[in-house]
Amino acid sequence: MSRSSTVDLVVVGLGYVGLPLARSAAAAGLKVVGLDRSRRVVEGLNAGRSHVDDISDAEVRAMLEQGFEAVDRADVIAGAAAVVVCVPTPLTEHGAPDLGAVHAAVDDIAAHLTAGTLVVLESTTYPGTTDEVVRPRLEAGGLRVGIDFHLAFSPERIDPGNPSFGLENTPKVVGGITADCTKAARALYERFVNRVVEAKGTREAEMAKLLENTYRHVNIALVNEMSMFCREIGVDLWDAIRCASTKPFGFAPFYPGPGVGGHCIPIDPNYLSYKVRSLGIPFRFVELAQEINQRMPVHVVNRAADLLNDQGKAVRGSRVLLLGVTYKPDISDQRESPALAVAENLLARGAELVYFDPRVEDWQVAGAPVERAGDYLAAAEAADLTILLQPHREIDLDELADHARALFDTRGKSADHPRVVKL
Repeated sequence: MSRSSTVDLVVVGLGYVGLPLARSAAAAGLKVVGLDRSRRVVEGLNAGRSHVDDISDAEVRAMLEQGFEAVDRADVIAGAAAVVVCVPTPLTEHGAPDLGAVHAAVDDIAAHLTAGTLVVLESTTYPGTTDEVVRPRLEAGGLRVGIDFHLAFSPERIDPGNPSFGLENTPKVVGGITADCTKAARALYERFVNRVVEAKGTREAEMAKLLENTYRHVNIALVNEMSMFCREIGVDLWDAIRCASTKPFGFAPFYPGPGVGGHCIPIDPNYLSYKVRSLGIPFRFVELAQEINQRMPVHVVNRAADLLNDQGKAVRGSRVLLLGVTYKPDISDQRESPALAVAENLLARGAELVYFDPRVEDWQVAGAPVERAGDYLAAAEAADLTILLQPHREIDLDELADHARALFDTRGKSADHPRVVKL
């Protein structure tokens, strides 16, 4: 299956997964081309501008100096030794897996696939996708997997905003259709990742990703449900978690919050439950966790109403400041952020909303813009209630507690203070 190639790697999809992958591969000396359907993304990258939180403009310029190029033409695949698919896999409006971007990417690859190419799917999906969906499309042209080309799955493990773990020092799981496919994928990733872990096959690699995030999803739901009753029985859950975390074995800390957001936890478990339901088997753990986590924004608003009531005020007509509207701290990504559901519920109850987020210049809820505070401390002084949804590092929590009339901390990050109430 030897071949000569003009390009070492084509990365399909240049978002929060694909761009870091392209950066690491280019830095390791590979000739990398990025393929994206967005002309805006392609033109921005070729001009040295990043659209991803974890990649700076300077890093994009370094990639260009190393030979990286972004294109929107699929014919570049024909000259590639390897193609890695990093396109999004969201949910449909009915909660089913949406593999539309995967189908489009695979069709592009199939149209330009040549003997000797390695194809790797990194997009999160349900077990069986690589073998049952991707493989037939690629073999339709006559090339055979494991003989004429290699096919594997490697789950992305990107954690946006994580200062300690990136692509290079996070172990990379790979599973191929055949043993040779696994070896080919391993050889690719070992050029720029410190440790590669082989799965038995593509299904095990696909399941590994879903298992990781379902584990988090279920445990977050556990502490979220605990937070709903601990206040009623006079227990500081945050302190209980701190104490339990001192156990050196058998416990991993998870923390309550206003809901779950981002590209993984609200989405990935649905891919697993979709596959299980297709077998006619109930998957109650995931469905219950989803139910608990989805009702947290309403719980936050109910708690906010109680805090306003303690001041002799109703939600209707009260000025409420929301701090941090992204799905996690210190990034600008708003995908599936629970802040949106919190805001929608507050507006439905007649609250007057204002927000502050150093990473979000404009924010809309229900199609209407929300007022953005210029000075969050002054805004907290003027608001009847301040709700901390994301503790961005630009927010001084001690100063905030001193200035806010009342502070509802849904992340448990504030020190004890007379005007602070934690979730």
